[in-house]
Amino acid sequence: MTSADRSRDLRVGTVVPVWILTLIGAVVIGVVNIGDSYLIWLPIALAAAVLLTFIIQLSTLTREGFVDRIMASVGGAVLILAVATGVLALLQLVNG
Repeated sequence: MTSADRSRDLRVGTVVPVWILTLIGAVVIGVVNIGDSYLIWLPIALAAAVLLTFIIQLSTLTREGFVDRIMASVGGAVLILAVATGVLALLQLVNG
């Protein structure tokens, strides 16, 4: 296995789980949401994603690409939660 393959596998194996758990968190928040309480819980989900990102990345003990993997994990989580915020805001606007 070359260094590029290992780096790609490490990136996929450590970034995608954060995205998946963030998406699951956003869906749970959307389903359990009462009124505009999602505005309280979505930032908490982002904080959890950031903590999870650092836990996963530091557990790999790999320096190469560390910042890139952190940026990809947190950036993807922010994007997922921004879309979730927009969808929930539109749903609340439509439902009154």
